[in-house]
Amino acid sequence: MKTAHDLVAAAKARITEVAIDNAPAAVRAADVVIDVREADEYLAGHIPGAIHASRGMLEFRVSSTPALSPRDLKLVLYCKTSGRAALAAAALQDMGYLDVQSIAGGFDAWVAAGQPVALPAMPSFE
Repeated sequence: MKTAHDLVAAAKARITEVAIDNAPAAVRAADVVIDVREADEYLAGHIPGAIHASRGMLEFRVSSTPALSPRDLKLVLYCKTSGRAALAAAALQDMGYLDVQSIAGGFDAWVAAGQPVALPAMPSFE
C-alpha cells in the first residue's frame, strides 16, 4: 500500500522542480503562477501575482477557467513545502499541460530566501 510520501516521491520523479535559486526567474517567465495551498494559507501571504486554486479543486478550476485552458501555458506551482505542488503538477501533466514546474521547497523556501510576499488588502472601515 502506498503512502502519501510514496505518491509525492513518484510525482517528483516525473515533474520538473525549480530550485529556489531559480524560482524568481521561473515565476517571472510563467504565464500563470498557481498557489495550491488552502485559502487561509494563501490569504496569510503568497507569491505576488499568484492565483489561488487549492490542490483539492485544481483540476476543476483549470477545466472551468477559459484563460487556463491552453495546454501550452507556462505554469509554476507551489504549496507550503512542495508535496502538494508536486502532486498538482503531475495531475496537470496528466491533463495535457506541457510546461508545468513546481518550486522545490515551496512557499517556505521562497520566504526563507527573502523573496517578496503579497498580502491581500484588508478592508478599511475609516
